[in-house]
Amino acid sequence: MTLAAPVPLEYRRATPWAGRGNGPGQFRSALRGIAVGAAGIVFAAGDSIVKVFDSAGVLVREWPTERSGFCVASDDRERVWVGELSQVEVFAMDGERLEVRKDPPRLGRVTAVGFAGEDAFFADATARCIHRYDGAGVFLNAIGDKHRKGGFHIPNGVVDFAIDEEDVIHVANPGMHRVERYSVDGGQLGRFGHFDGRDPAGFSGCCNPTNVTVDARGRVIVTEKAGPRAKVYGPDGVLITVVARDVFDPGAKNMDVVVDRTGRIYVVDTVSLEIQVFEPLLRDEAA
Repeated sequence: MTLAAPVPLEYRRATPWAGRGNGPGQFRSALRGIAVGAAGIVFAAGDSIVKVFDSAGVLVREWPTERSGFCVASDDRERVWVGELSQVEVFAMDGERLEVRKDPPRLGRVTAVGFAGEDAFFADATARCIHRYDGAGVFLNAIGDKHRKGGFHIPNGVVDFAIDEEDVIHVANPGMHRVERYSVDGGQLGRFGHFDGRDPAGFSGCCNPTNVTVDARGRVIVTEKAGPRAKVYGPDGVLITVVARDVFDPGAKNMDVVVDRTGRIYVVDTVSLEIQVFEPLLRDEAA
């Protein structure tokens, strides 16, 4: 991966979206997944429902899911995918359900969904690996199943990953205190991270980072638990900045995170059920 050196960033916290409650745009008991689609549209999954927000955080539509969603993703064909227990539901942008993908020998608890070309990738927290399928839904291979731990080490119960623009898969392996990189065929390409309870460049506690995403420049954004925070690393694994550490509920964990084309970062607070929004104060030519 050949990229220019990252530019140091600072972030401003914007007004959070959603929250716990019965009002429009709020969630009653669960908010687990978030994704960014075209034109800054944001999808959030929780309470067996998908809520769709515009770039200003205004609810524009919502629809029910058959089961409670653990994650949500949007592909380049404007389809919305919701990972659930033992299945993935696929919807059109208006909420029409297009199909349900199941694979009983493999899919358990689907906690992340991603895409590379026509292939779809489903993170399975039950098997502790990622399953790759072609456009017709035919299983191709697993990623992480040959790890020496028998799969990703996930005391938090979630496998999370992100695929960058070069089809490199970045996986949070919290029990090993690192982010690992894989090719689509399952070959490990690299990793970064180490345990450190004091230096913010390291990962503290029993099991961090919990969640991961990648921006258009190849920067890696992660979230952690105990205490919850969000950080940005360069493509080389060097810490750029701590985005936030004191705005999340102290009990929040498995905080899903995404970044849009402007560099705006969205983080799910799994206790307050808010979507925390962080806007970059210093932009660069690749943002």
